[in-house]
Amino acid sequence: MFRKLVMFAAAAAVGLLLSPQAGSAQGNKDSVVMGMTLEPPGLDPTNAAAAAIAEVTLYNVFETLTKVKEDGSVAPLLAESWETAPDLKTYTFKLRKGIAFQNGEPFNAETVKFSYERAAAPASTNKDKSLFQGIAEITTPDSETVVIKLKHPEPNLPFLLGQATASMVEPKSAPTNAAKPVGTGPFVLTAWAKGSSITLSKWPGYRNAAAIKLTRVTIRFISDPSAQVASLLSGDIDAFPRVAAARSLPQFKADPRFAVLIGGSRAKTIVAINNRKKPFQDLRVRRAILAAIDRQAMIEGASDGFGVPIGSFYTPGSLGYVDTTGINPFDPDKARKLLAEAGVTTPLEVSLKLPPPSYARQGGEVLAAQLAQIGIIAKIENVEWAQWLSSVFTGPHNYDLTIVAHVEPFDLVKFTEDSFYIGYKSEAFDALYKSITEAANDADRAKLLGEAQRMLATDAAAGFLYQPELISIANKRLKGVWAEVPQFANDFSGWYWE
Repeated sequence: MFRKLVMFAAAAAVGLLLSPQAGSAQGNKDSVVMGMTLEPPGLDPTNAAAAAIAEVTLYNVFETLTKVKEDGSVAPLLAESWETAPDLKTYTFKLRKGIAFQNGEPFNAETVKFSYERAAAPASTNKDKSLFQGIAEITTPDSETVVIKLKHPEPNLPFLLGQATASMVEPKSAPTNAAKPVGTGPFVLTAWAKGSSITLSKWPGYRNAAAIKLTRVTIRFISDPSAQVASLLSGDIDAFPRVAAARSLPQFKADPRFAVLIGGSRAKTIVAINNRKKPFQDLRVRRAILAAIDRQAMIEGASDGFGVPIGSFYTPGSLGYVDTTGINPFDPDKARKLLAEAGVTTPLEVSLKLPPPSYARQGGEVLAAQLAQIGIIAKIENVEWAQWLSSVFTGPHNYDLTIVAHVEPFDLVKFTEDSFYIGYKSEAFDALYKSITEAANDADRAKLLGEAQRMLATDAAAGFLYQPELISIANKRLKGVWAEVPQFANDFSGWYWE
């Protein structure tokens, strides 16, 4: 479901249409001002769940053994090569030589071992902790070789080790990376005006500094959709990846200053249902909620039509995808009957906690209206991102319903984790997922993945809504901004002015 890059440009008219602000922004060809919807709660992607951390730091400040490219393929980064055993349980990585962290400490095989063992430790808050706990052993035959032996086969390991949660961490700086990140990447943090902006500057000590075209990137945080659009039109912002500008697209498409990029993602936007709480422990109640949801209306209301309906925690285009939208179709009459069968007295009041993104806030209004039709009164509580993370996601899971997009492409494993905020628990699903990890080949794995999708849909583990299609808008002369979104990242090492 990945769309082609859509670009609208008329070079002859650029000079006439540029505002003074836009002209000054382009005048300095080695700096960029970028917009982001959310400010990250910290800058260590290995200890917190917010995708905004990766949007600032991944491939910029922190680096990983591998690099996920815009098309979803995997390339070498800190590892110059790797070999995979036929059983998909042993991976041998050869590291690049002579790499140092920004504090002068060397990067080597022991750094990799430290980083992954830290991520797997009992006290770890890494959101992909289960991935690293799936490592049986890490050995370092020499300073430039790392051998990773897994408990179960994992064909996607090179991709997974290119995610922000697998960032290489320098041991001495690890405790302070949230505020003062230290990595091996081409940029260093030079300023953080809380609530306003972050500034990254080119690191002269980077191993290939001559290839980095930008000397400074300023990231401004703008949550209001109208303000996002205004910042682009005024020229105050050079690029706004994943901007909330769907309603203003005709204006941007008609303006020759801009490139309009519409791309697919592997994200899943869902209505999370707290399976731990009554009455949501009752399958009939969860199915009633799903039957009350008109997915297409949610896509229109939350994302202005930019999305593809899904029926489980998996997206079109992925190995083994099956269409499960028919398992829980929109059927308000059935929803009311299910609530009656479950003994629920209506009106039933529930909390609906919404984080700041516009898809959540706009989608929450649509969801509340749909639930009202079956006698469920959703009390909307708009909360800030840090509050959502602390009260809903990481604990104490103090919510009934919420709307959020999960951006990681290979995270079915989350439904096997006791600590996962949704609270779904199924021994049958756990056993099925174990079979997926032990599958001998892609054909067997695809079949089992289909079964897993159907099980989550049948169990109504959550209200699975849609796969977002994301909009990015950039100055036409700024190159390197991703259209496709295999993961939430802004790789400034590839950005440059034409």
